[in-house]
Amino acid sequence: MDNALQLDVVTPDKQVVSQAVDYVSAPGVEGEFGVLPNHVSLLSALAIGALRFHAGGKNHYVFISGGFADVSNNTVTVLAEAAELAEDIDQARAQAARERAEKRLADKAEQVDNVRALASMKRAITRLNVAAHR
Repeated sequence: MDNALQLDVVTPDKQVVSQAVDYVSAPGVEGEFGVLPNHVSLLSALAIGALRFHAGGKNHYVFISGGFADVSNNTVTVLAEAAELAEDIDQARAQAARERAEKRLADKAEQVDNVRALASMKRAITRLNVAAHR
């Protein structure tokens, strides 16, 4: 692939993606940003969201749960707390996590850490949305 970007997505446990791509779109904490070949150097914190990349004539999606993206010398390196390719997401597990988070938030009798419950619900909903792009 002439004038391509190298995309590497890694977590503490594994390498999720390592391939040449045409374009990367990532969920930055200040908003989504896109990277094309010859992009200026950039370092960004990542939010919970969908990382999208274009390769082989089609779009591919990866669930990202926080981390950092480093762009330099036609390489995009994503160091994520958690990451899953759309085709690897267990939709039943994500739906169960969403339902648990909704139940925790709705239960007024239980002492709930709302920040953690909301983050859990956002991760579950984002995983379901990313999995829809299989």
